[in-house]
Amino acid sequence: MDDCVALLLAGGSGSRLGADIPKQYLELGGKAVLRRAAEAFLDHPGVDRVRAVIAAGDRARHDAALAGVAVMAPVVGGTSRQASALRGLESLRAAPPRLVLIHDAARPFPGAATIDRLLRALENHAAALPAIPIRDTLKQRHAGQALRTVAREGLWRAQTPQGFRFAAILEAHCSARGRSLTDDAAVAEAAGLALALVAGSEANLKITTQEDLALAGERLAALRGVPRTGWGCDVHAFGPGRSVTLCGVTIPHDRGLVGHSDADVAIHAATDALLGAVGAGDIGTHFPPTDPQWRGARSEIFLRRASDLLVERDGEILNVDLTIVCERPRIAPHRAAMRARLAAILGVEAGRINVKATTTEGLGAIGRGEGIAAQAVATVRMPD
Repeated sequence: MDDCVALLLAGGSGSRLGADIPKQYLELGGKAVLRRAAEAFLDHPGVDRVRAVIAAGDRARHDAALAGVAVMAPVVGGTSRQASALRGLESLRAAPPRLVLIHDAARPFPGAATIDRLLRALENHAAALPAIPIRDTLKQRHAGQALRTVAREGLWRAQTPQGFRFAAILEAHCSARGRSLTDDAAVAEAAGLALALVAGSEANLKITTQEDLALAGERLAALRGVPRTGWGCDVHAFGPGRSVTLCGVTIPHDRGLVGHSDADVAIHAATDALLGAVGAGDIGTHFPPTDPQWRGARSEIFLRRASDLLVERDGEILNVDLTIVCERPRIAPHRAAMRARLAAILGVEAGRINVKATTTEGLGAIGRGEGIAAQAVATVRMPD
């Protein structure tokens, strides 16, 4: 039997954010907000499993957001937060955990220290919630005007996850059917459960508005540590053919490039640059030229793998700068398409990609038109 299960309430529409999709499925630094929350719980040694409670019709979004993450199958929630929490709890009846943490999926940074405090509190209490004392002066508003100052002493801002002994909160939720209570602590309070209050964290922000989303991005950047840089270089000789592929863009030419894959020299250099920044070897380590499965393969596969390794390490691409060295074909007419294609492969905005070209002024093998070379520098941000 699981000791502790985390339920992520992910059924909201997020209408106040004004996005095309619910906020819990928006990307934050290359990962969905929901995924960041789920991974934070799964990374904690005190949490055994995680299950999301989603809106009807959101299964495909859930599966895409959590692809590769070892979560339980989701449960469809109800028409309110309270009803969704109850459905999530009821889904655990068959194999009830001792403890349950109920969390708003729009909070991507629950924090290991907060989870620690909750679990410690639940050893002696049936319910616990994290909260932050209110430090600002409070004003009561009416018709656009501040009527009076409200005393702030003893007032706290409640956060999630909120922790409970499973049997107690399930019974409390069953008793609260039909009521309109704003969080699970209120459900516990209505049932007469004593609540322990533990310190929350300002980093555990809830994404409700575009400003919140921007703040979450800043918080993620702060968590990710310092920038790292990698460099890549590759050369391919000309051979028979009627086109070359550079940055995933096919360019008509009187010759092709010789290579085990599609010989996209530019992508090969960019791949090595990213792998270097991540500290994950080189392209030959991951895709050895002696392996027949990569014969004729599109080099986009290699670059996507390097990008995936970065995301798996919670990193972010800051910039990729690529230089193609050749006498022919002319690169300038294709630079915009190359830049857009690289951005699409890497899943970043085109402003983080630069493609340029130069010649060797007729010097050396490249100057004699015997092949094409490429150099790339990738700058990423990763956790310390």
